[in-house]
Amino acid sequence: MARTQSLPERVTLLGIRHHGPGSARMVRAALETLSPKVILIEGPPEGDALLAHVPELTPPVALLLHDEADPASASFWPFARFSPEWQALSWGAEHGATVRFFDLPAAMSLARAVNPPEEPVEKKVLVDPLAVLAEAAGFDDPERWWEDVVEHSAADPLGLAEAVAEAMGALREEFADTVDEHTLRREAAMRQNLRKALKDTDGPIAVVCGAWHVPALRQLPAATGDAALLRGQPRLKVAGSWVPWSHGRLAATSGYGAGVDSPGWYAHLWERAPAGDVLPRWLARTAQVLRDQGLPASTAGAVEAVRLAETLAAIRGRPSAGLTEVTEATLAVLCGGDDTGLKLVRERLVVGEELGAVGDKVPRSPLAADVARLQRRLRLPPEAAERNLRLDLRKGIDRERSKLLRRLRVLEVHWGEPEETGGLGTFTEGWTLRWDPGLAVALAAAARHGTTVEAAATQVLVTESARLSSVAEAAQVLDVAVGAELPSAVLAARAGLDRCAAAATDAIELLTALPALARTVRYGSVRDTDPGLLRTALHGLLARGAVGLPMACLNIDEETAAHALSIVDGAHEAVRLAADEEHAAAWWEALRRLVELGAHDPAKAGHGLPTGRACRLLWESGRLDTEAVAARLHRAVSLRGVPGAAAAFVAGFLHGSAALLAADTRLLGLVDGWLSGLDGEAFADALPLLRRAVGTFSGPERRTLAERIAAGAGRTAVADTDWDPGLAERLTGFVRELYRRAGTR
Repeated sequence: MARTQSLPERVTLLGIRHHGPGSARMVRAALETLSPKVILIEGPPEGDALLAHVPELTPPVALLLHDEADPASASFWPFARFSPEWQALSWGAEHGATVRFFDLPAAMSLARAVNPPEEPVEKKVLVDPLAVLAEAAGFDDPERWWEDVVEHSAADPLGLAEAVAEAMGALREEFADTVDEHTLRREAAMRQNLRKALKDTDGPIAVVCGAWHVPALRQLPAATGDAALLRGQPRLKVAGSWVPWSHGRLAATSGYGAGVDSPGWYAHLWERAPAGDVLPRWLARTAQVLRDQGLPASTAGAVEAVRLAETLAAIRGRPSAGLTEVTEATLAVLCGGDDTGLKLVRERLVVGEELGAVGDKVPRSPLAADVARLQRRLRLPPEAAERNLRLDLRKGIDRERSKLLRRLRVLEVHWGEPEETGGLGTFTEGWTLRWDPGLAVALAAAARHGTTVEAAATQVLVTESARLSSVAEAAQVLDVAVGAELPSAVLAARAGLDRCAAAATDAIELLTALPALARTVRYGSVRDTDPGLLRTALHGLLARGAVGLPMACLNIDEETAAHALSIVDGAHEAVRLAADEEHAAAWWEALRRLVELGAHDPAKAGHGLPTGRACRLLWESGRLDTEAVAARLHRAVSLRGVPGAAAAFVAGFLHGSAALLAADTRLLGLVDGWLSGLDGEAFADALPLLRRAVGTFSGPERRTLAERIAAGAGRTAVADTDWDPGLAERLTGFVRELYRRAGTR
């Protein structure tokens, strides 16, 4: 029976903290001393095929591995300049050493993520080894303990590595029952790969892995036990590449499990610690960031902040000032106690936004290569920081940029977010750009649709057009296809619209499609799309929707009525934008018939919200005069037998601008008189609808209305006295009730 063997002396275990600059310095110095022939690094072995490209990479970068069948199932292994693993990778590339990843294969870890085991897995209590060691040393912050002991340590690197290994060994013995099955499986794979390396070379071997795993590698048990742990595990076929990463994605707040709170600070430590000017350089940069934002931060203040940070470190017995002392000095001296500037410093410096780069020879999907080509040609480099972009569609390069951003959105690659204003409605567009490294997964997933951005986006929209089931969806897809300037997709979406329109019978559904369709008709020429192709469809939908609108507003509930009101607004704007005179006349006739419903039988009237809005549109256009509107409004507020009918009609009529209403004292008086005459219960019922309606008024419009009402505009009679005790009592009682209800919520 095979027994456990001690690790040969030619193997050196370097236990590290992921993304720790002190650990990175320790690893670099240890490798210089050892000159190993083989370096084993914690990471998936599938990444070995990509290690030849390390010299072409500019960190931060990440190894991306994904399921070939479903690229959306993916994992990243990030590296920054100050990552110990990256220093091991780059040292091996510089000195010709054999470098391998030796963790659990991604084929296994991804397979378990996609298809978790059906049997319940016993949850283990996770132990933070740094927290335990920090507490034993009298520290309440594990990050601070590690920074003092390792990041600022000038000890012999091999001695430091041995001390870390002994400390972790004691912890593994104490907390052996907390190690979960996944960790045990990973360590079995590490030992298997270590055995292979021992067979492949007689020279020195360096192992770079998380400090927690070091005790599990100091002894090599029988290989059969490790093989049994790994046997029968599900596997996927994986593919991958190197992708740019960012400090923001590396930060712990991004959700990355092995992230750090302050990647920008750690990058500064890595760069400046050897020169011994960490504090002066950092606080000089801090002062510059504050000055760039118009905040006072003098050079003298930066000098004073350095002194304060060093004094705080000395008082606390720390080997040198860390981020805690620097932050406190910044707040006290440079920010004057105001944390507004401190938040800015954290965003710009402590985390920082640095985006890495990969070389052109690094393998990538044809789609990703096409995106990179277009980014270079259109001078739109990916940036981790947010950037505002204004495009003039009359310029060739800006139009091409717009096409790229819109096509990428079709592929679910949301590099750019369009501003709400602009779009196809003008010759200019506003975009907010920010390249998130996670978009690499979206690009990998989109690669199945085509080899170029244009082909892939066309395929997505053509496929979607074949599955359309509603007129509104079809119009939206058509709008997207026109904006992305994809001719084949435009034809497919138009065919889908015709198919859905032929099957639709609901007037509201037909009218829902008009706004998007009107934009494509009105501004299609900006995108080289023939508007004549689409105008016929718009007019057909408008004609059918207009005919059915009045009946569609009968016997509907409040939610449906609110939707109908918004549809009337959207359809009205579409008519104004793109309809010819004949079809515009049909729309006005539909609004007139809706308003006249129930003229003789109130029970047959349409719901007040869309009806009131139709009345308002007819009045504003001059197709109904004030006399007619007053009569209709009077009829609505006189419907005592229909609960809520008056409030709904008034809310629909008020919806929109208040400018014309404020100018018409008669209509304003009718509304004011009705509202003043409501009892407490009726007012409470009407209040939600009225608040939403008045909420559409601008601030100046609300002030004008209040001033008109206060001045008595629209009142037919004025009392001899300015004070009505009865009315005052009613109002104060109702206000008390409102306060009581608000207090119980």
